[in-house]
Amino acid sequence: MWRAMDLTPREYQEYVKKKQEKSPLWKNTALAFVIGGLICVVGQLISNGFSALGLNTEDAGTATSVSMVFLSAVFTALGLYHKLARYAGAGTLVPITGFANSVVSPAIDFKAEGIITGTAVKMFTIAGPVIVFGTAASVVYGVILWLTQKL
Repeated sequence: MWRAMDLTPREYQEYVKKKQEKSPLWKNTALAFVIGGLICVVGQLISNGFSALGLNTEDAGTATSVSMVFLSAVFTALGLYHKLARYAGAGTLVPITGFANSVVSPAIDFKAEGIITGTAVKMFTIAGPVIVFGTAASVVYGVILWLTQKL
Protein backbone atom coordinates (compact mmCIF):
# COMPACT_ATOMS: atom_id res chain seq x y z
CA MET A 1 0.00 0.00 0.00
CA TRP A 2 1.33 3.41 -1.00
CA ARG A 3 1.65 5.98 1.78
CA ALA A 4 2.69 9.59 1.47
CA MET A 5 4.41 9.31 4.87
CA ASP A 6 6.93 6.85 3.42
CA LEU A 7 8.15 9.35 0.81
CA THR A 8 10.89 11.88 1.24
CA PRO A 9 9.86 15.49 0.60
CA ARG A 10 11.65 15.39 -2.75
CA GLU A 11 9.88 12.17 -3.82
CA TYR A 12 6.56 13.63 -2.76
CA GLN A 13 7.17 16.80 -4.82
CA GLU A 14 7.99 14.66 -7.85
CA TYR A 15 4.81 12.61 -7.31
CA VAL A 16 2.69 15.77 -7.06
CA LYS A 17 4.33 17.22 -10.17
CA LYS A 18 3.42 14.09 -12.18
CA LYS A 19 -0.21 14.19 -11.04
CA GLN A 20 -0.67 17.92 -11.49
CA GLU A 21 -2.52 19.21 -14.54
CA LYS A 22 -0.59 21.67 -16.67
CA SER A 23 -1.88 25.19 -16.34
CA PRO A 24 -2.51 27.16 -19.56
CA LEU A 25 -0.02 29.86 -18.58
CA TRP A 26 -0.48 32.24 -21.52
CA LYS A 27 -4.27 32.05 -21.38
CA ASN A 28 -4.30 32.64 -17.60
CA THR A 29 -1.85 35.53 -17.91
CA ALA A 30 -3.90 37.18 -20.66
CA LEU A 31 -7.16 36.77 -18.71
CA ALA A 32 -5.61 38.19 -15.55
CA PHE A 33 -4.23 41.15 -17.48
CA VAL A 34 -7.51 41.89 -19.27
CA ILE A 35 -9.83 41.43 -16.27
CA GLY A 36 -7.49 43.31 -13.91
CA GLY A 37 -7.31 46.09 -16.49
CA LEU A 38 -11.08 46.17 -16.82
CA ILE A 39 -11.46 46.49 -13.04
CA CYS A 40 -9.06 49.44 -13.18
CA VAL A 41 -11.02 50.95 -16.10
CA VAL A 42 -14.22 50.72 -14.03
CA GLY A 43 -12.41 52.49 -11.18
CA GLN A 44 -11.21 55.20 -13.56
CA LEU A 45 -14.72 55.67 -14.96
CA ILE A 46 -16.10 56.02 -11.44
CA SER A 47 -13.37 58.54 -10.63
CA ASN A 48 -14.13 60.52 -13.79
CA GLY A 49 -17.81 60.49 -12.82
CA PHE A 50 -17.06 61.93 -9.38
CA SER A 51 -14.81 64.57 -10.98
CA ALA A 52 -17.61 65.47 -13.39
CA LEU A 53 -19.89 65.95 -10.38
CA GLY A 54 -17.50 68.63 -9.12
CA LEU A 55 -15.27 66.76 -6.68
CA ASN A 56 -11.59 67.72 -6.69
CA THR A 57 -9.01 65.06 -7.56
CA GLU A 58 -8.33 64.03 -3.95
CA ASP A 59 -12.00 63.77 -3.00
CA ALA A 60 -12.83 61.93 -6.24
CA GLY A 61 -10.05 59.44 -5.44
CA THR A 62 -11.44 58.87 -1.96
CA ALA A 63 -14.98 58.45 -3.24
CA THR A 64 -13.73 56.05 -5.92
CA SER A 65 -11.90 53.93 -3.34
CA VAL A 66 -15.01 53.72 -1.17
CA SER A 67 -17.14 52.86 -4.21
CA MET A 68 -14.77 50.12 -5.37
CA VAL A 69 -14.68 48.56 -1.90
CA PHE A 70 -18.48 48.74 -1.72
CA LEU A 71 -18.93 47.19 -5.18
CA SER A 72 -16.44 44.44 -4.39
CA ALA A 73 -18.25 43.65 -1.12
CA VAL A 74 -21.63 43.55 -2.90
CA PHE A 75 -20.30 41.33 -5.70
CA THR A 76 -18.71 39.04 -3.08
CA ALA A 77 -21.96 38.83 -1.11
CA LEU A 78 -23.87 37.95 -4.29
CA GLY A 79 -21.32 35.27 -5.22
CA LEU A 80 -20.35 37.10 -8.41
CA TYR A 81 -16.80 38.01 -7.38
CA HIS A 82 -15.96 34.34 -6.82
CA LYS A 83 -17.27 33.43 -10.27
CA LEU A 84 -15.22 36.21 -11.83
CA ALA A 85 -12.12 35.12 -9.89
CA ARG A 86 -12.49 31.51 -11.09
CA TYR A 87 -12.47 32.82 -14.65
CA ALA A 88 -9.97 35.69 -14.35
CA GLY A 89 -7.60 34.29 -11.74
CA ALA A 90 -5.05 36.80 -10.49
CA GLY A 91 -6.75 39.62 -12.40
CA THR A 92 -9.21 39.99 -9.52
CA LEU A 93 -6.39 40.65 -7.07
CA VAL A 94 -6.31 44.33 -7.99
CA PRO A 95 -5.39 45.63 -4.54
CA ILE A 96 -8.49 47.46 -3.35
CA THR A 97 -11.13 45.08 -4.73
CA GLY A 98 -9.10 41.99 -3.87
CA PHE A 99 -8.65 43.18 -0.30
CA ALA A 100 -12.35 43.96 0.07
CA ASN A 101 -13.18 40.50 -1.27
CA SER A 102 -10.75 38.83 1.12
CA VAL A 103 -12.34 40.60 4.08
CA VAL A 104 -15.99 40.07 3.11
CA SER A 105 -15.69 36.47 1.89
CA PRO A 106 -14.80 34.82 5.23
CA ALA A 107 -17.28 37.06 7.03
CA ILE A 108 -20.06 35.75 4.80
CA ASP A 109 -18.87 32.14 5.05
CA PHE A 110 -19.04 32.21 8.85
CA LYS A 111 -22.20 34.31 9.38
CA ALA A 112 -24.03 31.22 10.69
CA GLU A 113 -21.77 31.31 13.76
CA GLY A 114 -23.19 34.68 14.76
CA ILE A 115 -22.38 38.35 14.35
CA ILE A 116 -19.49 38.45 16.83
CA THR A 117 -17.98 34.95 16.83
CA GLY A 118 -18.64 34.36 13.14
CA THR A 119 -18.78 37.42 10.93
CA ALA A 120 -16.68 39.88 12.96
CA VAL A 121 -13.98 37.41 13.97
CA LYS A 122 -13.53 35.96 10.48
CA MET A 123 -13.64 39.39 8.86
CA PHE A 124 -10.64 40.47 10.89
CA THR A 125 -8.76 37.22 10.26
CA ILE A 126 -7.57 38.78 7.02
CA ALA A 127 -7.97 42.48 7.79
CA GLY A 128 -6.35 42.35 11.22
CA PRO A 129 -2.77 41.58 10.13
CA VAL A 130 -3.03 44.06 7.26
CA ILE A 131 -4.19 46.79 9.63
CA VAL A 132 -1.53 45.95 12.23
CA PHE A 133 1.37 45.77 9.79
CA GLY A 134 0.08 48.75 7.82
CA THR A 135 -0.03 50.80 11.01
CA ALA A 136 3.42 49.57 12.07
CA ALA A 137 4.86 50.40 8.63
CA SER A 138 3.31 53.87 8.86
CA VAL A 139 4.95 54.45 12.23
CA VAL A 140 8.35 53.30 10.95
CA TYR A 141 7.96 55.46 7.85
CA GLY A 142 6.90 58.44 9.99
CA VAL A 143 9.91 58.04 12.29
CA ILE A 144 12.28 57.79 9.32
CA LEU A 145 10.70 60.87 7.72
CA TRP A 146 10.89 62.80 10.99
CA LEU A 147 14.56 61.82 11.48
CA THR A 148 15.53 62.81 7.94
CA GLN A 149 13.85 66.18 8.34
CA LYS A 150 15.63 66.80 11.65
CA LEU A 151 19.03 65.94 10.20
